[in-house]
Amino acid sequence: MHYNWIFLCLKISTFALMEFSSKLLENAVNEMSQLPGIGKRTALRLVLHLLRQPENQTFQLADALSKVRREINFCKSCHNISDKVLCEICENPNRNSEFICVVEDVRDVMAVENTSSFKGLYHVLGGKISPMDGIGPQDLNISTLVEKVKSGKVKELVFAMSPTMEGDTTNFYIFKQIQGYNVATSTIARGVAAGNELEYTDEITLGRSIIDRVPFEASLKS
Repeated sequence: MHYNWIFLCLKISTFALMEFSSKLLENAVNEMSQLPGIGKRTALRLVLHLLRQPENQTFQLADALSKVRREINFCKSCHNISDKVLCEICENPNRNSEFICVVEDVRDVMAVENTSSFKGLYHVLGGKISPMDGIGPQDLNISTLVEKVKSGKVKELVFAMSPTMEGDTTNFYIFKQIQGYNVATSTIARGVAAGNELEYTDEITLGRSIIDRVPFEASLKS
């Protein structure tokens, strides 16, 4: 075990000290390695792979990334990623605007949509309350959600946050903010294992959790 640790350290040190034959290559690897889950070795493989591809393919990738950064919008109603002022879900007249599914981020919208079990609208908070990470309610899209409830047009909020301590804290904070208003609150059934991130839950389990949602007050007693 001790020798394996030493060997790993030597491998890391060797790579860290490796001299690149090109400063351009080194810069590209350094930038690529800043992506989540991408280390220096993987970054090097990816950059070398791009160099082996036809030139136009690399340019198309660069152009797509540039456009998504410069031209992407966030829906003014639900904060989902959109090409326009309002996203396609919010613009869809067949969606039930009286039901709002509250999720952490865009990936969770995609996860719930893949279940085909929810026909209402969404509200993307942009994160979850996490004092350890310095994220408070003011850093999230909570105030706009409360305004929707105050308008009286929403009948039910479905809390579809990941069943973690931070997710439960966020649910409870919102619940306290809207008490006194005529709106029902429910949370997805605990078919989703506690501690799991919503985006990694399979569609069947997540779909059943949406359909079998329970009143939020009841979840506080469990």
